[in-house]
Amino acid sequence: MPRHTDKLANMAASARKARARNIKLAKLFSLIIVVAAAFVGGFAVRGDMELLDALGLSQLTGTQDAKAKAAQTQQTYNSLSARVGEVETIVNKDSLDSYDLDTATTKMLDAFAVSTQDPYLRYYDASRFAASSSTSDASDNGGGIGVLFNEYNGSAYAVDVFEGSPAQMADVRTNDVVVSIDGDRSHAWSASEVTQAIKRDQGSQVVITWRRGSSLDDIKGTEFTTTLTVTDQTVKNVATELTNNVGYIQVKQITQNSAQLVRQAIVDLDARGAQSYVLDLRDNPGGYLTQAVDISSYFIKSGTIVRITTKSSDETTKNATGDVLTDKPLVVLVNGNTSSSAEVIAASLKDNERATIVGTTTLGKGSVQVTHELTFGGVLRYTAAYYKSPLDHDIDGLGINPDISIGRSDDDDNQKSLAMETAQSMVRE
Repeated sequence: MPRHTDKLANMAASARKARARNIKLAKLFSLIIVVAAAFVGGFAVRGDMELLDALGLSQLTGTQDAKAKAAQTQQTYNSLSARVGEVETIVNKDSLDSYDLDTATTKMLDAFAVSTQDPYLRYYDASRFAASSSTSDASDNGGGIGVLFNEYNGSAYAVDVFEGSPAQMADVRTNDVVVSIDGDRSHAWSASEVTQAIKRDQGSQVVITWRRGSSLDDIKGTEFTTTLTVTDQTVKNVATELTNNVGYIQVKQITQNSAQLVRQAIVDLDARGAQSYVLDLRDNPGGYLTQAVDISSYFIKSGTIVRITTKSSDETTKNATGDVLTDKPLVVLVNGNTSSSAEVIAASLKDNERATIVGTTTLGKGSVQVTHELTFGGVLRYTAAYYKSPLDHDIDGLGINPDISIGRSDDDDNQKSLAMETAQSMVRE
């Protein structure tokens, strides 16, 4: 009997020891879980600066300083100048190579210009800008070789080739793009650069390489080179005629005296019995906005001529001057080379319901380029404003759609014939 009692006592003691051991293990496991949770939670809290601030523990971590430093770094290098500056610092400090500052500046800014959405953004170093600058009137545009130049996406092209000119004799055609002058094809040639480059003494020669494509956007067109002799040939900027009591006024480009010439044309044709008018703006590359406003005002008694939008100011408007000359029926002729301020005239006369537009959709260059002198020499040319029609329609990239669409045939000037007939029929109405 005693033996049985001892056995039971031993079993009870073993059970108590097992329970105690399990309790210890459970406590140890719980402690591990708590420590781990606290460790993980600590990282979570360290990332929550608002919570740390509420608990008064922000000083216990370096998170705030790290985040501030990261934000400052991101802000510092969120500009092209900072990024280029970092590279320049490294090269100047550690690189065994060297570089020419002027060359590097030109290449970098050329690349920057390509990366923007502004097709007219260009950097000109001091010498290139001096070569392209001129204080002369735009009426000098290409007369010496018989070409009137316009500009599309930063490249000059022939908007008109004059009859009997050296360019026509060399088979230069409308929409041929200038690739190089005297072998220099290091950059895209703007209209102003081409105009200056061909201003030479009568009898001298200029070598121009052209690109002829299916359109102005065709960069893979065929190239050909011409050697042209500079002459003193000039073309009348404003030409007139009177046919069947329809006064026809052709304006080649909007120069400093175009408005005065158009005024005189209206007065003369009116005195000769003109009952309606055709204003021909085909192949007109534009020019001075003030002249365009004056020309529109000869036909519009009052109202908006053009809206102008810029980045730094609210939209502004140019209104009719009140110098109206005639209220007789008017037809405006346009085509795919009618550009810039010439498009402003067409848009103003259309939106004010003052004229019927005949021809094809205009070029769609409703933008204004300006030059900004740089402190280290040279200038930056960029788009600073856009033109909109009186009814707030975009011109840039869209152009002005005609009321009566008609392309020009190869045989005769059917566009002009239709415009004259339309103007004549408006008198009978």
